[in-house]
Amino acid sequence: QVQFVESGGGLVQAGGSLTLSCEASSRSFSTDVFAWYRQAPGKQREWVANIGGGGSTKYLDSVKGRFTISRDNTQRTVYLQMNNLKPEDTAAYYCNIVIGLAYKRALYDNWGQGTQVTVSS
Repeated sequence: QVQFVESGGGLVQAGGSLTLSCEASSRSFSTDVFAWYRQAPGKQREWVANIGGGGSTKYLDSVKGRFTISRDNTQRTVYLQMNNLKPEDTAAYYCNIVIGLAYKRALYDNWGQGTQVTVSS
């Protein structure tokens, strides 16, 4: 099983920015396709973005132009830069691996602890 450790969340005003980090213990990190998800209170977990091994990306429509997913294979870390945050972005954010850039279903059942993002209006 791959272990995921998310960090970087916090409380920010609407319009602000945060950068989340995800460290993963995957042995094939450089070729894995990573995804960010979020879960707001009382709602199902929602896919947010993917990044392929070569850096190709895919985003949820509501975050396009505001969020940027990136990776540093040497640090075995995936990032989510979030700009112009909105109250509706408030959620716990998680990372996982998917089987391909076009896929949204997480490959592993063992989610990390997540990192909380709270955006005040």
